Amino acid sequence: MLTPTAIAEKIIVMEGWRANLLAVAAGAASALALAPFHLWPILFFTMPIFVWLLDGAVAPSASRGLRRFWPAFRTGFNFGFGYFLAGLWWIGQAFLVEADEFAFLLPVAVIGLPILLALFWGVGAAFSRLAWRDGWSRLLAFACAITLAELARGHVWTGFPWNLPGYALMPSPLMMQSVGLVGAYGMTLVTLFITASPAIFAPGDGVRKRRVRAVLASALVLLVAHAGYGAWALSRATDDVVANVKLRLVQPNIDQREKWKPENAGPIFRSYLELSNTNAGPQANGANAFTHIIWPESAFPFILSEQQQALGAIRNTIGPNTTLISGAMRRESGDAIFNSALVINGEAQIVAARDKTQLVPFGEFLPAQSFLESMGFQQLTKQQGGFAQGLTRAPVSLPGAPAFLPLICYEVVYSGPLNAGEERPGWIVNLTNDAWFGNTSGPYQHAHQTRVRGVEQGIPIVRVANSGITFVSDAWGRIDKQLPFGARAVLDSDLPVAAAATPFSRNGNFPIALFVCILFFALVVLRALNTNRLQ
Repeated sequence: MLTPTAIAEKIIVMEGWRANLLAVAAGAASALALAPFHLWPILFFTMPIFVWLLDGAVAPSASRGLRRFWPAFRTGFNFGFGYFLAGLWWIGQAFLVEADEFAFLLPVAVIGLPILLALFWGVGAAFSRLAWRDGWSRLLAFACAITLAELARGHVWTGFPWNLPGYALMPSPLMMQSVGLVGAYGMTLVTLFITASPAIFAPGDGVRKRRVRAVLASALVLLVAHAGYGAWALSRATDDVVANVKLRLVQPNIDQREKWKPENAGPIFRSYLELSNTNAGPQANGANAFTHIIWPESAFPFILSEQQQALGAIRNTIGPNTTLISGAMRRESGDAIFNSALVINGEAQIVAARDKTQLVPFGEFLPAQSFLESMGFQQLTKQQGGFAQGLTRAPVSLPGAPAFLPLICYEVVYSGPLNAGEERPGWIVNLTNDAWFGNTSGPYQHAHQTRVRGVEQGIPIVRVANSGITFVSDAWGRIDKQLPFGARAVLDSDLPVAAAATPFSRNGNFPIALFVCILFFALVVLRALNTNRLQ
């Protein structure tokens, strides 16, 4: 019978293609911990494999300079490549929407992006060697180094903080509440340490029963405290809703292949009006029964402000006492086009607009836009010159309702300050169009991270997606009802009240980043002192 220590020994001494293949496979299996599968216990097998492979990732004694870190970098890169390949393969689906023009870029999306993101984990794994030593401290070094790599991945260039490992340990509201204390990066640190704890069974450590018990007990205490805090927070949650606010969320499920054909503009627009005016029961007799109607990202296949007839149709549909919130393209003076959220009152006047500040590379803009366009390349949206980037993010004040903050598409996956000002919104409106990705893992991952963002801030989320998943979640991440992916329907809902500001919403990512840096530095010093003592 193989003991954990015997398994660890076999993995530690593994070399060559076998070690590389195991790292990729373990990384890929780790993606099962994320939405839509939420098989988070698998990390108790894959993360120890990662640590044991790093135990064996030691350069020859004659190696100097950066070559000393190459084996660890290679291990981290391979594991990260498997993780991001299995977790993000669905992005390639967007390049098949107009396959005749973009299919040739499919390998770049499916293989190139995971390679780029895996570089962060490679650097993180190499960095961990600065504090690596036998025993429990290497588990902390591992968790700190990969967390720092994830902080870098979420901020370098435009940042791409999708699928942080911390989301794995937040599959339900019970296990989401801790994110309001430490944020998604803090949960990443906790998740990595807890799930890597079985790596303490490595040879040498595994025979020291007291050390093994101490590490496993620490991980268990953290996990129980995480769930226990969630139970306590939910016991204090309320079901209060904002008085006199009635929402109607419209999910039209428009095929992305048909959306931008000029001949479909009229039928698509009429479908929004018809859904908005749907008689959904005795208490909802059409659009004017609601205070707010919300349409998804880029709902209009035209520039709304330039279509007076369309504005008139909106006025005739929603009535004088209803406000429409919708995603739309917005043109400023000149040729600048923004991906925006518009607020339209009952007189069909555009009373507020907020522009998307986090644009999707290769989807909404190209790096070196002018040069690549001159070479014949274009982003998926085929907007000449790319979309212009919004410069500020601020809540929108509404009559008869709390101020809301629009977050367009994947802006909502960024953990940190919500807006530049001091005003705290009463709700977040996430407008998105996940139809690009079909019924793959992508829309489910996006929806899950959106819920977590609301809990992180203590603010309800109103999410409206073209093809789904559309829902209203309260400040504790609870969803009463939602529209499944692929449904053409409306969702009528009250607006939950916001909770008190969470510690994370007040402090942001700085405290956890500082804590991780200090902890890692202490582990480096501890290793140096131990090395000097041995010498």
